[in-house]
Amino acid sequence: MTRFNGAGRLAGLTRLWRRSLQTRTVIITVLLSGLAVSVIVLYMSLSIRANLFDSRRDQALVEAGRAALQVQQIFDGSTASEQITASDLDSLRNGAQTAITRTTSSASGTRFALVRTIGQEPTLNNMQGIASTDLVLERVISSDIREAVAAADDRLFYQSVALVTEEGEQPGLVVGTPIEVPTAGQYQLYLVYNLQETQETLTFAQQTLGIGGFALVAMIGGIAFVVARFVVSPIRIAAETSRKLASGQLEQRIPEKGEDDIATLARSFNAMADSMQSQITQLATLSRLQQRFVSDVSHELRTPLTTIRLAGDVLYNQRDDFDPTTARTAELLHTQVQRFELLLADLLEMSRFDAGVAQLETEPTNLVRLVEDAMESVTPLATAKGTELRLVAPGGYFEADVDARRIRRILQNLLGNAIDHGEGEPIDVYVDSDENAVAIAVRDYGIGMSDVEKDRVFDRFWRADPSRQRSTGGSGLGLAISLEDTTLHSGWLDVWSEPGAGSCFRLTLPRHPRHQLTSSPLDLPPTHEAAQGEDGTDEPS
Repeated sequence: MTRFNGAGRLAGLTRLWRRSLQTRTVIITVLLSGLAVSVIVLYMSLSIRANLFDSRRDQALVEAGRAALQVQQIFDGSTASEQITASDLDSLRNGAQTAITRTTSSASGTRFALVRTIGQEPTLNNMQGIASTDLVLERVISSDIREAVAAADDRLFYQSVALVTEEGEQPGLVVGTPIEVPTAGQYQLYLVYNLQETQETLTFAQQTLGIGGFALVAMIGGIAFVVARFVVSPIRIAAETSRKLASGQLEQRIPEKGEDDIATLARSFNAMADSMQSQITQLATLSRLQQRFVSDVSHELRTPLTTIRLAGDVLYNQRDDFDPTTARTAELLHTQVQRFELLLADLLEMSRFDAGVAQLETEPTNLVRLVEDAMESVTPLATAKGTELRLVAPGGYFEADVDARRIRRILQNLLGNAIDHGEGEPIDVYVDSDENAVAIAVRDYGIGMSDVEKDRVFDRFWRADPSRQRSTGGSGLGLAISLEDTTLHSGWLDVWSEPGAGSCFRLTLPRHPRHQLTSSPLDLPPTHEAAQGEDGTDEPS
């Protein structure tokens, strides 16, 4: 559950990052500002640290040099070295201790030690070393330091060390220099400085810089949020207004305030919206007039057409009594009146699609039976062309909620076109299905189409070969109406064709209107071969 919640939060943050310009602006500003402030704070911290250490070191070196000078003067001002006794050395040692104490009294926490140089033997007398009571020589003044001071001749040598105190380990600085004691040999003077106060000053400065840097980044983030909100809010308003315009609310406009760039954008957007509204309204008016014109003309033509058809039927039925020329004229009149009726019906149907008033009347339908009915209706035409119709229906979920009248019209259009362009070759009709979709494919092996012709095959009043003699007397609207019927069912109508290899139209329909198609049960063209039964069809299992 924790992993799921973490993944959910991460996904939510990812969506927020992708969708919110304001969030991205604030986050990027805070990150870059934080990086810049961190670099500045780090540089200032290092600079303060170096400055504090250098100042304290220089102060310690000055004090140590002054103390060493006074101690050396005390020893140098003594009597001749041959006459210095042990008691004299003790007096000199005490005087040196007093001088060191007096010299370093102003430096809080300073400790000292005067010890014999490692490996140096006394010439006449041995002088006892001195040291502060709380100084542990072995912890602070190691043999390495003493060897380095011995090699430094009369120069000052310093080294950073760690001092162990009751409060814990604290930073310190050891300054050492050689001291020459008459008759006693070479000694080394060490002054140990506690740098805890300097460290506390540095810590305070670093904390102040850290808090100040964090506060600065927070203020920059707040400023970025406010500025981004001022900039992004008009963009959001423009996006929302664009969405409403796209949904058909053409009266929506962006509020115009001020004279800045955002106001200029709002005025330009509103001017564009006014122009679009005017043009869309004009186009809608023209479209309604066109639809009304087509509908009115189609309806008005029906009355005289009915009269002409009745008169033509009378002449057609009595053509055997006419001379050959008059009889042929009666037959042509009968054929053209039929085509005219089909054209009017197609025009009325297209006007319904254009007006958006076409509706489905769905019911559970067995599509295999529907395909058989459509094939039976075009069988006389196929027989006249010498074309064999073959049905391949392997079985499955063949029942679907469709408008049977519209699907039958699609199939008759596809079969009629296949017969017209099939060159007398067999025509295979495939029906297959799965749990969500049903597909019907009509495959001919005729002349086929080029890529340019395939792209225009669903255009209104377009024919692949206008000079070609057609048996179905179509108006050029059949495939356009078929595409509209398919779209009304939320289905697909696809085409495959190659010159000389024939064509294949595939109709894919959802088994239920609420389902959304994701794939078709049939390939395009179908890969399996037609299996022929005794009557030329494969029955569904």
